[in-house]
Amino acid sequence: MTMPRPTEAHDALQMMVGAWDGDETIHPSPFDPAGGSATASVVNTRALDGFAIVQDYTQSRSGKANFTGHGVLWFDGGARQYVMTWWDSWGLPPTEFRGTVTGTVLELRSQSAQGYARAIWDFAGGAGYAYRMEVSPEGTTWFPFLEGRYRRVT
Repeated sequence: MTMPRPTEAHDALQMMVGAWDGDETIHPSPFDPAGGSATASVVNTRALDGFAIVQDYTQSRSGKANFTGHGVLWFDGGARQYVMTWWDSWGLPPTEFRGTVTGTVLELRSQSAQGYARAIWDFAGGAGYAYRMEVSPEGTTWFPFLEGRYRRVT
């Protein structure tokens, strides 16, 4: 029996693989009225023979971890969409994000009881990437929630 192999669509996620450290700006919101700055470490690991990426994220403020998250990213060939299922230390039910890769930019969107969210990873920088999380109450007017710049550490 011939085992399936990852496709070019799966390979597009390989740009994420590695360990990354970054500086973040958290914009004021109902989740964090004051906003502020943070640092983060992100470890993205190739999983399931290249069919998925597992992400572990830790955000720190004032030198102490204050938020963690875990994501699984994969390509849904039937829907022709990239998917990330996300769990985090806020303790809410997991959130499913779906979207596309265009060149070096991965953009995923979700809808939950808290509203709409849009996550954008931009790997155009080569040795690092930019990330933005935007939120919207109705899915059309977007506000910045978190912005970060990350550099590869492995």
